Amino acid sequence: MFFRTESLKDFFRYYPVVSGIIIIQVVIWLLMYFETSLGFTILNEGIGMNALVGQGEYWRLVTPIFLHDWQGITHILFNSFALALFGPALEQMLGKVKFVILYLGAGIFANVFDYLIAMDSTTLSLGASGAIYGMLGLIVYMIFFTPGLIDPASRQLVLTYVMIGLVMTFIQANVSIPGHVFGLIGGFSFGPLLVNNVNPYRRPRPRPRRTHHSGVNFDPNRWQKRRRFKMNGNVSAILWWVLLILAVIGFIGPVILPFLR
Repeated sequence: MFFRTESLKDFFRYYPVVSGIIIIQVVIWLLMYFETSLGFTILNEGIGMNALVGQGEYWRLVTPIFLHDWQGITHILFNSFALALFGPALEQMLGKVKFVILYLGAGIFANVFDYLIAMDSTTLSLGASGAIYGMLGLIVYMIFFTPGLIDPASRQLVLTYVMIGLVMTFIQANVSIPGHVFGLIGGFSFGPLLVNNVNPYRRPRPRPRRTHHSGVNFDPNRWQKRRRFKMNGNVSAILWWVLLILAVIGFIGPVILPFLR
């Protein structure tokens, strides 16, 4: 359910919202990483800062969802991986509009409580972790209230991910505890509103072959076909668990910066 097997082209075609979010945040990160004037304008005007939110700049409760630490690649890399891992199934099950409501709603919910609870008005925040925890929160809701939507292997994966993420949230420095916790709560609370008439995830079917009027089947990709390499199941599982662990490490990485350089 959460392990991706599509080609990059099919991923963009099947999951346009997830793909769009990843592209937007990567482009913004590149603009900041290469120290462009536009990048630092976006950073200065979009980063979460409680003092400025208190002065009426409420858009800073939304824009940090798309911003990441510009001083390294870890934050953007693993948040994007977590979105690519858990987002596609939810986008297909919920539909594009509900998925956007979930992602932005949980991210805003997390940022609002981070603002209300934060003791230091000069605290700066950025990152999609609240929105990603929101996705996980909705999946947890599905696990306990609509168990037929989530297969057993996926349930184990998500619950393990959530437990590790929450433990690391409380023991690692420079992490927004309210952002993570309330992102999870926000996603869970969206369950009764969004999980209506939702069907279990089904992997998209490959494109059918084209048929000419003569009745002869035509495969447009026949020249690109290569002998498939079959990976041992145990090796594949190990690789996915390695990627999962890396995603957790990046997922709970710093999202609160002590100062803006």
